[in-house]
Amino acid sequence: MYQLPFFSSCPNGRSNSRVEAIISADEAAKFQESSSSPSTTLKTLSLFPSIHRPHARITESLSLSLSVSAMAMASSSPIALLLAFLAAVSAVAPLSQSAKLPFRPEDALPLLPRQLSWPILNRLRGPLDLLPTFVGSASPSANASLNWKGACFYDSTAWMEFHNKSESEFGGGTLHIKVNKAHSWTCMDLYVFATPYRVTWDYYFLSREHTLEFKAWEGKAEYEYVKSKGVSIFLMEAGMLGTIQALWDVFPLFTNTGWGENSNVAFLKKHMGASFEERPEPWVTNISTDDIHSGDFLAISKIRGRWGGFETLEKWVSGSYAGHSAVCLRDSEGKLWVGESGHENEEGEDIIAMLPWDEWWEFELNKDNANPHIALLPLHPDIRAKFNESAAWEYARSMEGKPYGYHNMIFSWIDTIDGNYPPPLDAHLVASVMTMWNQLRPSYAANLWNEALNLRLGTEGLDLPDILVETEKRGSSFDELLTIPEKDDWLYSDGKSTSCIAFVLEMYKEAGLFGSIADSIQVTEFTIKDAYMLRFFENNSSRLPKWCNDADDVKLPFCQIRGKYRMELPGYNTMDPYPHMNERCPSLPPKYLRPRNC
Repeated sequence: MYQLPFFSSCPNGRSNSRVEAIISADEAAKFQESSSSPSTTLKTLSLFPSIHRPHARITESLSLSLSVSAMAMASSSPIALLLAFLAAVSAVAPLSQSAKLPFRPEDALPLLPRQLSWPILNRLRGPLDLLPTFVGSASPSANASLNWKGACFYDSTAWMEFHNKSESEFGGGTLHIKVNKAHSWTCMDLYVFATPYRVTWDYYFLSREHTLEFKAWEGKAEYEYVKSKGVSIFLMEAGMLGTIQALWDVFPLFTNTGWGENSNVAFLKKHMGASFEERPEPWVTNISTDDIHSGDFLAISKIRGRWGGFETLEKWVSGSYAGHSAVCLRDSEGKLWVGESGHENEEGEDIIAMLPWDEWWEFELNKDNANPHIALLPLHPDIRAKFNESAAWEYARSMEGKPYGYHNMIFSWIDTIDGNYPPPLDAHLVASVMTMWNQLRPSYAANLWNEALNLRLGTEGLDLPDILVETEKRGSSFDELLTIPEKDDWLYSDGKSTSCIAFVLEMYKEAGLFGSIADSIQVTEFTIKDAYMLRFFENNSSRLPKWCNDADDVKLPFCQIRGKYRMELPGYNTMDPYPHMNERCPSLPPKYLRPRNC
């Protein structure tokens, strides 16, 4: 099971025709045929089994809501039809801020039969509603109350109070949350609270002062942290029911189905502006491998299944229109091979592997169920002439069999304090997600970021809470720590760490393609987009192989060799390498603008 972060997004306008389509006669006829399953929804709430839940009645409320939904569906209740009508009206003609009904129609939508409510909710919300928004930190400092506008309660305040009710060495504390001015009688606000040592959550339905108890701090480190920095507060913008709906929208991104593929395509169209134009058949090119040379780059985009969902998120935050990469290499006898970091071996481990072309291509054609779209990017003749094949093979053999570079994977994306996080994501939320993973899967946390963060601090063996405390002691901040550039020669517990793109570019580096500036290039700071933007590739279409895009009426500057949709690589082959390239680059969607020489 995978838990991944998403971000809040909500369309501003609706059209009458759209709403009419949502509640068409065909869908109305299906009301009697389906219902939401309480057990399914309750299982959804168990995604984070180790996270404290202060109130068991949240699940009871959900069961009641879903039971009402089923009963309304079975009886074709006029009330259900009235709620549907109000929801449709609210979608095209929102109430003014000054008017306040006993409930807002969209608050009641999840209570309606699924065939009616969920299509409407899909218009109002999306997968990005899963991510909470950081509203601030509540600390015990004098006059340090925090104020913000909630999704339900428009006047919200929080403050922290230390106490020692537990009579422990460092005591505990009470977080006070006062909520007021609800926009309707039926809404509620859902919050996540975090320190480096714990994550918990609560929800508020009544307009009054609420409290969240911390009976005892985990030790001096947590006590000092909260005393100085406070407890981080995150608002789930979509509310409880909207968050559950968003979970349903997230699920298909990772399913190996047509539904999953369509969901990934729709996500990338909406949030990146990708086109996904369909190519004429055949969607697989009849390749002559005689035209493939050492150093030629393979850009791969997967759009369904586990890797499809993961790559969709990677593309969105980095601006890359490909999610995986590999490189071609010929041996001394002329045999063609593919070098790839991220190949799954028989034990299910993702490793670095050198595979014969025929074996690799056979897998991509017939066994890769992620529907890979693949483009071959031939090197420019002048660049190919510089490619030292012997040095490339020496590097490849030194890395073969080593694990995929999970250690530094996220650090090629984060270069700046605030220019790499699609709203409302920021370093606070990254720290909280890391804290959550640190509790749920400590070994994963160590592999994904703890070692890399220790290297940035010059420390050894600190876990995430200690890393955060140490960063604060040095007068720095966690967002600054994340931006420290990765070094290609850093050694992790299992050796050098290279993601798919770092493996390809390190081979380029060893083969001499970065020339005299190689020592000032850290390829572990490159995303896949950064790689295909390098001015390393063929720029004369007349020199491309004859079979390159021969069945397509649009002639791409590279060779797409597999895939239903036409691949896009914005900025392809446009940028000469320079010292410290890609160490300080923003990457905000949808335009992903980057300053010169970042």
